Amino acid sequence: MSTVTSADGTTIGFDAYGAGRPLILIDGATAHRAVNPLNAEVGQLLSDGFRTYVYDRRGRGQSTDTAPYAIQREIEDIAALIEDAGQPAILFGWSSGCLLALDAAAAGLPVAGLVLFEPPVVVDDVRPPLPSDYVEQLDAFVAAGRRDKAAELFMTAALGMPAEAVAGMKQSPYWAPLEEIAHTIAYDGRIMGSTMSGNPLPPDRWADVKVPVLVLYGDKTWPTLSAGAQAVAAHLPDATLRAVPGENHSTEASTVAAVLRDLT
Repeated sequence: MSTVTSADGTTIGFDAYGAGRPLILIDGATAHRAVNPLNAEVGQLLSDGFRTYVYDRRGRGQSTDTAPYAIQREIEDIAALIEDAGQPAILFGWSSGCLLALDAAAAGLPVAGLVLFEPPVVVDDVRPPLPSDYVEQLDAFVAAGRRDKAAELFMTAALGMPAEAVAGMKQSPYWAPLEEIAHTIAYDGRIMGSTMSGNPLPPDRWADVKVPVLVLYGDKTWPTLSAGAQAVAAHLPDATLRAVPGENHSTEASTVAAVLRDLT
């Protein structure tokens, strides 16, 4: 494992694979290297053409955290990785990591391009919107020492899982690592903002993104996510929309690597 130090002193742990164009993979809510091997697999598959950075977002895995949280701090984390790379990087975002990638590009970081896989954008009434006080609820649960309740809220309100399915998950080995980083779910809630409100995207959101963007969605995904991907692509000044055959909100490392190879 390697580390970089972010602007506020937070240590960001990462692994780097290969040599070539810098590529930074940005996880969505709750994911990090210890629970998501997919990014490492992508890095290994692309090691002959890219230097792929697989990192733990702050507060997760082997990265530290510094209060109070602000989205700008996570942008600075990405800036530290780009500085380590020594040249502009391609940012690949998963789910809510897509929105963080967009925020980083809009902030003026040296970004060569963006690839976004199923940004969590809800612009229709196909599914219920997030509660307007979603972040406040998450913060309150964490402050009360109830990270389990924060994780439950994420699973039900954000992912749309039935409560009985979440009850079953709590008996699985997956649950303890989820509770451990449940305080960071509110971080992604802040990054998402109003993107899952069921309303059109705010016209000024990501207006400063000037780089090419490839927006991906699985053609077997939930209808609201395909509609969201289409909305993001239409919202950006230089975006291409592509359906990935046979995939949903998760996919295979080989599929991602094939898409990214097309960028060379």
